[in-house]
Amino acid sequence: MNPQILEKTENFVVEEDRRLTLYGVTWEQYETIRDTLDDYAGLKMIYIEGTLEFFMPGAKHERIKSVIGRLVETYSLETNIRLYASGSTTYRKKAEEKGLEPDESYSIGEFKEFPDFAIEVIVTSGSIALLEVYKGLEIPEVWIWRNGKLSLYYLRGENYELIERSNFLPELDIELLVRCANIPDQYDAVVEFRNAIR
Repeated sequence: MNPQILEKTENFVVEEDRRLTLYGVTWEQYETIRDTLDDYAGLKMIYIEGTLEFFMPGAKHERIKSVIGRLVETYSLETNIRLYASGSTTYRKKAEEKGLEPDESYSIGEFKEFPDFAIEVIVTSGSIALLEVYKGLEIPEVWIWRNGKLSLYYLRGENYELIERSNFLPELDIELLVRCANIPDQYDAVVEFRNAIR
């Protein structure tokens, strides 16, 4: 990816996500590229067994992931749950040849090397199956936001299964969180959510 292309995008707001997929990329090449491009804010990479996807989230994606993160963090403060945010930290496992940066990620109780759950916002689908990458990283729970809805998946054995409530935040009202996340004004969304759980 040409660094000049990345620099030019800083001068205006890009509403839609942009993706570029490369094939035949070795683990060593992925690590080198990831480390080289760490200074490009917002650039995410998803790697699975030779396929590398570059992902530049658009403004819509960033707004949604930010409001969901704020709601989850508000919930943790209001309910006295010790929640530790890792944001979009890069997680990699060489043995599995998988790596990515979640939109948001959290550990319960204390910081952990790998989070208890991660959140992904999908505005435009990529070519890589996210749950396959997460399975290789052994992240227990993944929340996927798509088309104004939130689906939660829990890793049982070799596969993720769809669940109705989080195993890590079992009292969290997912319907309330989704309703508030869909409120256009982020501040209003957080206030309404906070008032509803008090």
